[in-house]
Order: sequence, then C-alpha cells, then structure tokens
Amino acid sequence: MTPALSIKGLSKTYAGGFSALKAIDLDIERGEIFALLGPNGAGKTTLISAVCGILKKSGGTVTVCGHDIAADYRAARKAIGLVPQELTIEHFETPWDTVSFSRGLFDKPPDPAFIEDILKRFSLWDKKDTQIRRLSGGMKRRVMIAKALAHEPQVLFLDEPTAGVDVELRKSMWEQVRLLREAGVTIILTTHYLEEAEEIADRIGVINRGSLILTEKKETLMKKLGKKELLVELAGPCAALPSALSAFDLSLSEDGRRIVMTYETDSGDTGIAALLDRLRAEGIAYSDISARQSSLEEIFIRLVGRS
Repeated sequence: MTPALSIKGLSKTYAGGFSALKAIDLDIERGEIFALLGPNGAGKTTLISAVCGILKKSGGTVTVCGHDIAADYRAARKAIGLVPQELTIEHFETPWDTVSFSRGLFDKPPDPAFIEDILKRFSLWDKKDTQIRRLSGGMKRRVMIAKALAHEPQVLFLDEPTAGVDVELRKSMWEQVRLLREAGVTIILTTHYLEEAEEIADRIGVINRGSLILTEKKETLMKKLGKKELLVELAGPCAALPSALSAFDLSLSEDGRRIVMTYETDSGDTGIAALLDRLRAEGIAYSDISARQSSLEEIFIRLVGRS
C-alpha cells in the first residue's frame, strides 16, 4: 500500500547558507499516529511547512497519498489538514462560518450535518454563532482543528495542537485523535508534552539540528533505549551505602530509606539477583522492591544530548 506520506531527501537551505533540513527520509503509513519530537529550532515546523507547501523546499521529493506536492499540488493539498502553531483564524467570524468556509475552499459540497458533528466533537456547538474573538484560547485552538478537518483530509498535521489548552480539554482532543485514526486518518503531530506522545503515538521520530536522528516504534524505542530503576525500600534507615555495594549503579535517598539501582533493559544480566544477595550478606534488610521504566522524556533528553 502507498504510504500516506513519503519523504525522500528533503532539504531546506536558506539564502544565508543555513541548512534547516538535511536530507530527511521518512515514510508514514496510513492510519498511523506519528509523533515528531525535537527541541525548539530543531526543524519540526520547517518540515511540516515544506510538506504542506507553505515553504519552498530546496531539494528532495514529497508525496502525500501518492500525489507529489510539486507536480500534483492540488490533489496533495486536498489530502492534507493542517493545524499550525499560530492562531490563523478570522476573529470576527464564528466557528460555524469558519469551518463551513474552509470546507468550501477545498471544493467540498455543503454538509451542515457534517459541520455540526465536528463542532460537537470538539465541544464548540454551543459557541457556533459566537465571534471567535470572544472565545478562550483553548476554544480558538479547537476551532483550528475543526477547520482543518472540514474538508475530510486523509493526513492531518498537528503542530503543537494542545498549546494553551487545559488538561481536561487536552484529553478530550486526544480522544478525538484516536477516533480519527480509527477512521483511517493519518496523524502527524509535534508536541512539547512528551507524556502525550508516549500515550498516543504509534511511532516516534526525533529531529535535531535539521536531521532526523531516529524513527522507531514507541514500544521498541522504550525497550531499546529505556533504562529501568529498581527501587528497594529498606526496613530501616541506612546512613551510607557500604563499599561492598560499589560495583552496582546505586543511589541512596536523602532519608536513607530507599536504594535505587539503575540498569539497562536490554541487558541479559540485570544484576538484580546479585544486588539482593549482597544486601542480605551485608545485613541490610528490605521491606519491598519495585521497578520503574524510563519515560519517553528521559529517553528524548538523552538522544538530543547525544546528537
């Protein structure tokens, strides 16, 4: 099956010589939720802008649902819905008029029932006739998403879509994203809330300094690059770790009641059994043990620091 998005050798170099994108290669499958992560200035928005035709690329090819964005621009653009970071909506219009106009802009026939459904899905129905300038920042952001969906795109770009949205509405928006995926829509998102990417994405891409340094399924990434911590709750406080435990990667909590051992998840011998044996040999009693997996945020910080 043709990928929803296929990028080959995409580059962008500005007149002053700054290379914002460096030979990006990326395929995203239909119905996939792909999270593009990277620090500020890494190239995330530049990549999205180049794919959507907002920014002229310097080299490479991009196809959206089989349509080349340069040779078959109209068909490619119709397949794309874009929610940019900036609030690019007319403040004196209403949500109903804004979403309806966007649908007509892509030569879609009027469909009041469809517009009503979108506005209800994003909790905008009771504000459908309110001027957008009178809406909260979170509601304006939801109008942007509804506008991007008005022409029923096959690929949806969400560039920091939950910026300025409260926690409750953020969860509601991600639930709508899951429903869109179930309907076959491909989602490409950038976010600074890494816990969101960890929860919702099928695959993760990390971009830094214009280069795509990694693309991996979320579960595989967590397994390959994640670390685990073994938390050992002590039966009584310990003033300091004995030298006999120096071979292990350990730290002691400030109150002396917990030992934390860090170990690699892909290691054949984690060292846990050896640690517990050594604790018993040293007469250090413990009341409980548990493990914690590294978060995506911790993995991301390590990857960016390494590149």
